[in-house]
Amino acid sequence: MTEMPDTATINNFNNAIIDEFRANGGKVGGQFAGANLLLLHTTGAKSGQPRISPLAYFRVGGKLIIVGSFAGSPVSPAWVHNLRADPRARVEIGDDEFAVTARELPSDERDDILPEITAAAPVFADYQSKTSRVIPLFELQRS
Repeated sequence: MTEMPDTATINNFNNAIIDEFRANGGKVGGQFAGANLLLLHTTGAKSGQPRISPLAYFRVGGKLIIVGSFAGSPVSPAWVHNLRADPRARVEIGDDEFAVTARELPSDERDDILPEITAAAPVFADYQSKTSRVIPLFELQRS
């Protein structure tokens, strides 16, 4: 696996996606053109500060699912830690914004849903192959 970019680089990249998302009703171009993206608003587990993460999402069996891949990094993205500490969050999808409660899928449910996600976006299978950690899946339930 290649080295992960530093925090400032990741934040700058995410901020540009967030700005483009909001300016275009939830649509972005570049490597994410045509992808279903949402903005996940969490509370920092350590800082207590608001955080926003642009993420791909999937609708599987009526469930809104996000993937904690972090491009196959050996550690989970910060938003995973934030949701584990406080599952209450907000999402923006297109021009819609609403409260959600995150539920980390147990292994059997994760294993049932993962093939649908990797069929729709094979890159997530590549990410799992790059790391020994089990990449978590979260269902975001409207609250």
